[in-house]
Amino acid sequence: MAKRYDRLKEIQRLDPERDFLEIYRLTVAYEFPWDVTRALELALYRTYAVPSIGRLLDRTGELTERPQKRYDDTALLLDAVVEHGFESEEGRTAVRRINQMHGGYEISNDDMRYVLCTFVVTPKRWLDEFGWRRLSDHELRASTAYHRVLGARMGIKEVPQTYEDFERTLDAYEDEHFGWDEGARRVSDATLALMSSWYPAPLAPVVRGASLALLDDSLLRAFRYRRPGPVARGLTRGALRLRARAVRLLPPRRSAHFARRNPMVKGYPDGYEIASLGTFPTPGVRGCPVPRRDTPRTPAE
Repeated sequence: MAKRYDRLKEIQRLDPERDFLEIYRLTVAYEFPWDVTRALELALYRTYAVPSIGRLLDRTGELTERPQKRYDDTALLLDAVVEHGFESEEGRTAVRRINQMHGGYEISNDDMRYVLCTFVVTPKRWLDEFGWRRLSDHELRASTAYHRVLGARMGIKEVPQTYEDFERTLDAYEDEHFGWDEGARRVSDATLALMSSWYPAPLAPVVRGASLALLDDSLLRAFRYRRPGPVARGLTRGALRLRARAVRLLPPRRSAHFARRNPMVKGYPDGYEIASLGTFPTPGVRGCPVPRRDTPRTPAE
């Protein structure tokens, strides 16, 4: 019978630079699927506090008017690359769709690089605090290598090379750019409402309160939310730590858990085609897409 730390031993036998995809897949789909999903939700949420990002998302209406679809498509596209790999037809189609969507808007390379940094740093910080174990050095190096490749496939310039570089880039960007924007606040409110909608209606205020209790002070200031009290913060964080202790006692997961099995992904009960996911920006329509001037798209092929 497999033991709790057997998969970690398997990971440590692999090379984090050569086998980064396999290590990253084992980490996110077997060892920490629930935690990484929550961490990536928080990672994307953080980006709204950069006014240039939050304002654009508000202007397109994708998160304020169709938040469930936006959530589903983002999760499924990102996970297609994890599950199938960069060189697979599915992975290349997913990256192509991501590039087509981003390429329709004037997004700075700095903003794109910052979003990529959140994918590396936020899961590590979440697992440090709420995971049933912390990431090993192998897993952290593999995650860094994976996102270096993802960044290159997305045409992002000057992608950080080490975890420490990703972390420094993220912290410096947030220190410089986090701030208030009315549109970003609308996007934040819509996201919190979406998360609350996943649970029975009587629990919605509890879910919203717990979500706010997980935000750090820099996010609360940027969105002008009242700081949750110590009891709310203590109960929320304590519950997550208790969950981690319970998970540590469970046997290792036998099958991979990818986004399509996530109960929060609700928009495709009859299945989906990767090439049809996401938005197809049309010039002249709301959120008018414009050509990117600073970063050419790198072909997914």
